[in-house]
Amino acid sequence: MTAGDGQPQIVVDALVKRFGEFAALDGVSFTVGRGEIMGFLGPNGAGKSTLIRILCGLLRPTAGRVLVGGMDVAKNPETVRQRIGYMSQKFSLYGDLSVVENLRFFGGIYGVPSGEMEERLRFAVDMAGLGGREDALVATLAGGWKQRLALGAAILHRPLTLFLDEPTSGVDPASRRRFWDLIHTLSEDGVSILVSTHYMDEAEYCRRIALINHGRLIALGTPRELKQHSLGGELLSVEGERIGDAMVQVQKSPGVKDVAMFGSILHALVDQAQLRVPEIEALLVARGVAGARVRRIEPSLEDSFVHLVGTQFASGETSP
Repeated sequence: MTAGDGQPQIVVDALVKRFGEFAALDGVSFTVGRGEIMGFLGPNGAGKSTLIRILCGLLRPTAGRVLVGGMDVAKNPETVRQRIGYMSQKFSLYGDLSVVENLRFFGGIYGVPSGEMEERLRFAVDMAGLGGREDALVATLAGGWKQRLALGAAILHRPLTLFLDEPTSGVDPASRRRFWDLIHTLSEDGVSILVSTHYMDEAEYCRRIALINHGRLIALGTPRELKQHSLGGELLSVEGERIGDAMVQVQKSPGVKDVAMFGSILHALVDQAQLRVPEIEALLVARGVAGARVRRIEPSLEDSFVHLVGTQFASGETSP
């Protein structure tokens, strides 16, 4: 079965979650197909963790509807929790227990049949790359091993839906890549995965991405769609000495829609790159910016996210 075939495994419809007067989620809607990897991308405090806790039945929504595997989470939270896998952003295994002791404990919680337990334990140990270290205390393991072990514990009961809440936070890039290889293997086996992250490069590994900010969904699509169509223009890279001093002048140039600082360079959103490149270069030279260089570039997800968040802020849609 390919991703997205058949009925959606996850349905979120007009979801609202309020804490007093504060709207942590405000009218969020999307679906996730069978075997699909959906990435939820946004800054800290955007609403990603609140969303996942509602999907797992740990929080009740203020309004809206949430279905997981065809079941209403608000009406059947306990049943839903037995059928999903969940991995939090904070390491959830017990450091004073061994690898295999942790797995047996979680296998019991998830109700793994005794006749299947040994097979599932071997699967989790092999997936984590911990063969021969089954009796090692979890507290002694490196971060990447802990991460893969926690994933193994979360899928011991073979769930069809997996929720990962910023699972690679604080893990080195090589371990993060190995972790994503495991996620793609699970997806190919038909597991629907919703993963929250604030790493732009990780979002590229997802089939679709939902950009969330201040509790509102501001964009939804494939990485390619978001990069190509969310900006509403073409992107230029602007380099030169004292580039920060020239930023205001670039913003005032004809055809420039937006300018953002990316490290030591500017990214300028323009209407017609072919016309604007020589115009901006001439402006910088006239302003005494040495080494001025302007060129058209392909937008990144970070460009799309910065632009969309800025547009949301400018329109006044950030208040609860």
